[in-house]
Amino acid sequence: MQLIITDAWLARSHAIHLSGTKLVLAMVGLSLALMLVSLGMYHWVFLKGAREGWPVIGSLVRLVVKDEFAQRDRFMRENIEVMAKKLGEMQAKMLQLESLGERVSGLAGVNPADIKIKPGQGGTLVAGRDLSLDELQSTLNDLDLVANQRTDLMTVIESRLFEQKIKKMMVPTQQPVQGVNLGSAFGWRIDPLSGTSALHTGLDFPAEQGTPIYSAAGGVVVTQEYHMQYGNLVEVDHGNDLITRYAHASRVFVKKGDLIKRGQKLAEVGSTGRSTGPHLHFEVLVQGVPQDPQKFLNAGRNLPGAQVAQANPSAGTLAQKPPAPATVTPAAQR
Repeated sequence: MQLIITDAWLARSHAIHLSGTKLVLAMVGLSLALMLVSLGMYHWVFLKGAREGWPVIGSLVRLVVKDEFAQRDRFMRENIEVMAKKLGEMQAKMLQLESLGERVSGLAGVNPADIKIKPGQGGTLVAGRDLSLDELQSTLNDLDLVANQRTDLMTVIESRLFEQKIKKMMVPTQQPVQGVNLGSAFGWRIDPLSGTSALHTGLDFPAEQGTPIYSAAGGVVVTQEYHMQYGNLVEVDHGNDLITRYAHASRVFVKKGDLIKRGQKLAEVGSTGRSTGPHLHFEVLVQGVPQDPQKFLNAGRNLPGAQVAQANPSAGTLAQKPPAPATVTPAAQR
């Protein structure tokens, strides 16, 4: 490359020859020179003008600073909006956890007010540094993860407790007739009609005609009929091969297929069938084998936790057949 330099009057000229390397070095030098000149101009015009109060330069500086603050403000607002959304999600999950806690505590027999008591905290103050936005966001993410885990755990616990409560509600532990004394217990006795030894397969509750008869547990009515021995008869299936039988009723208020709640009125005391007077004959059968109902009723009064165990045919002596004779005819009951 060749450069020709002349003076103003074209009197003299001078030629400069530049090779490839010289040309590159020249361009780099020219670029550095321009950068230095630009920095110098910036320092002299903008900074000096801002210090000495030049109107135009001051306006430009204010615009630049204002734009910078606007960008920072926009950045802060965007972060605050994200964190506010996260905080709203956390509040919703805390409300869900609180509701789950109240239901679970109710199923477990714990007073929900005891759980809401704020635990005491304190100690020496050791000041720390301020949290950054990233650290605060990380803390919120950790809390969100813990809240999800606690919600899942509480949901499982609620399901298990509810299942246990349903099982307890399906075990006949409630007194079928209220405010009366036991007349004849379960076991061998002298039959009041035949005068011979016979097995009494239930409990007798003497009561006035029309006294309400209540279901000892929830279930489904599987039998509602008149029986020659039992008179007006109701049988309720509670699941797990467990059935309760209510006999000699004067009136019946349910029919086969009805869903029954614990403590629901089924019938009224009477003296129908093979009977010497108004009373309720109450039986509990496990896998078709008569059991002593008094054990179930005692479990309901004294050991609520043992109610489920009583319903298991393989637990203790409840699943064993009564003593001989091996077969029992309806004539042995009243």
